Amino acid sequence: MASLLDKFNDWAERTDDALTRARARLGLLHPLQMVPYRSYGTPTRLYIKGRLLTDKGIKEPGATDSRWQNLLNMYRRFDSNEISGALLSVRPADGSAHAVVTDDEGYFTLNLEPTVLPEPIDYLWYPVDVLLEKSPPPFPAALNLRTQAMVLIPPPDAEYGIISDLDDTVIQTSATDLLRMARTVLLRNARSRMPFKGVAEFYRSLQLGRNGKRNNPFFYVSSSPWNLYDLLEDFLDLNNIPPGPLLLRDMAMKRKEAGATSEHHGHKLKEIDNLLLTYPELPFVLIGDSGQEDANIYREVVRRYPGRILAVYIRDVNLPERAALVERVSEELRNDKVEMLLVKDTVQAAEHAAQKGLIFQEAIQAVETEKRKDEAAEPNGTEETTGEPVMK
Repeated sequence: MASLLDKFNDWAERTDDALTRARARLGLLHPLQMVPYRSYGTPTRLYIKGRLLTDKGIKEPGATDSRWQNLLNMYRRFDSNEISGALLSVRPADGSAHAVVTDDEGYFTLNLEPTVLPEPIDYLWYPVDVLLEKSPPPFPAALNLRTQAMVLIPPPDAEYGIISDLDDTVIQTSATDLLRMARTVLLRNARSRMPFKGVAEFYRSLQLGRNGKRNNPFFYVSSSPWNLYDLLEDFLDLNNIPPGPLLLRDMAMKRKEAGATSEHHGHKLKEIDNLLLTYPELPFVLIGDSGQEDANIYREVVRRYPGRILAVYIRDVNLPERAALVERVSEELRNDKVEMLLVKDTVQAAEHAAQKGLIFQEAIQAVETEKRKDEAAEPNGTEETTGEPVMK
């Protein structure tokens, strides 16, 4: 079965590439667009990732955008024309140039060992230039097409890192209800989609930590496809939630990771493994929800990396069978001396984080105040789209 699926996937990719090239020959494609993804690294290694596509003309999200406009933009995101075989040049601050070629789906990835780091932007973020050197035929040359890939490098005095899920953890999605999830994802944009109440202040408190330097790095690991990258990045920015690398998933149908119970499980575990291995001296806080497999995934992380996980927070999506599973996993982890809390809201999580010495005691009141503001500002009828109590 896996072999048949792989063959179908290969056929679909070849067909899509052939159609894109045919449209290019007929002059029917939009201009090329290089999309850099926020990534992460260390002072001695930078990980660069992005994608080369045609520009579908998706504009900045507006508060008055209609559902039809949002649906059309979502269609454009998934009706992407990927440019494979393009030659790019990645140029870090040391003056070197590194060639990379886009793959079958337009992605480019590169690991660099820079001799000099650029000056950081916003303290944690380091820019790396990426240029398009040569477009593959029959695509027209895109003169002076360049961008900057932003790479997060945690400072030596960071207290801990935070790894967070997105759907139903930060952003209301209703992943446990397919109809409501489809309505939310397809018909809302980065402005009209809602964060869970108080989550922005709680995350800012974790980023601040106890040293007051706001240098604890965030990493967002999600099974959402890369096609939603711009929407998710805009959402974090618009809601003043700490930015971080968005580690999303390719939509292509592929075999599961060995030992994984699902593609979702395999993807998230692989990305978290990479983070823990990249920063061997940095402890982490894990945040997820009870709607999918976060509790099981985080249990495996705790056991793979003993002593590295400070706390685990699981938002309760109010499904009794999922809550019971989290409670079982939490009980199992007592022997590993790691607390996994099933929390009803961000205030409860903040109270525990303050008790553990992860955030200032004063942050609890700030989270509670923002929660009340979020409740007052939420449009009538928003909660009915989630179908379950939200993180208040």
